[in-house]
Amino acid sequence: METPAPIGHNNPPDAIEDTIAPFGDILSETDNWLDGERVTTEAQMLAVDALIKGVKAARKAVDEARDAETAPLHVAWKCAIARWQPTQDDLDMRIRGLVGLVDSFKRQLAAAKTLARQQAESAAWAAMRAAEEATRKADVTNLEAQYAAKEAMRVAEAAQEQAAAAAKDNVKGMRNVTRYEVTDHRALLKYIAANARDDITAFIDEWARKNHKKYQDADGLRVWTAKEAY
Repeated sequence: METPAPIGHNNPPDAIEDTIAPFGDILSETDNWLDGERVTTEAQMLAVDALIKGVKAARKAVDEARDAETAPLHVAWKCAIARWQPTQDDLDMRIRGLVGLVDSFKRQLAAAKTLARQQAESAAWAAMRAAEEATRKADVTNLEAQYAAKEAMRVAEAAQEQAAAAAKDNVKGMRNVTRYEVTDHRALLKYIAANARDDITAFIDEWARKNHKKYQDADGLRVWTAKEAY
């Protein structure tokens, strides 16, 4: 008879636990030190420095183990992306080509439909005003005037239906695109400073973060060197 497998034999070892296990004592000692009390002696400082070195070693080991585990997955992901990309690019190229074929005509057709909609709306508005005026002026004792007013209202309602239909008659496959052009950078900067100061501040802060070493003598910027623990 075969020897029964021990309980948990089908659970593979956890890479994270295996990687961090050698640093268990260092982490436990770290917990003891991180109690809110600041270091006040050189001896304590040296002890903490040793712990920092140990925890950094643990972090490096974890990073390396993570990379070892995820690298094949990342390579496989990149290979899969690369395999699909040519087909995606080809389809995108075809879409751009087909859109280019109809773009000019669609623009013209959309402009014509917009004009037709505006004319239909204008005609509907004029017809309704005429019908309302005819109704107001129609004498209840004048049957012919009453019939004329009803006919004017019928015409106005028909014109409104045509205007509504024209409003729905859009060219498919088109979208509104908002475009812009900066015509005066100085004027725009002045406007932003007056109306969106936080945006200017955020840009300046980010610029200073990236460029403070290169432009140490920039106006409004103070750069200095200081010591800090790491």
